[in-house]
Amino acid sequence: MTDCGCEKAQKSLEEYLHNELCKEDAGDIREHIDSCPECSDEHRVGIVLREAVQRACKEAAPEDLRAQVMAKLRSIQAEHA
Repeated sequence: MTDCGCEKAQKSLEEYLHNELCKEDAGDIREHIDSCPECSDEHRVGIVLREAVQRACKEAAPEDLRAQVMAKLRSIQAEHA
């Protein structure tokens, strides 16, 4: 594998984080991240953001808020029917 460089690593980081790269490209990115403090930091930020989004998607709105939103949507639909 060859060091891919910061530009390629940063451009491919999102796909790398989602395991969407071929084995060779993923290996090149991993090798670069391991040897480049700046890209390693970007990688860690990407992981933290991905995990935060995953947690947020698992959370549900409180039932009273859900009821209020649904009531408002029904009201708006009734006005336009």
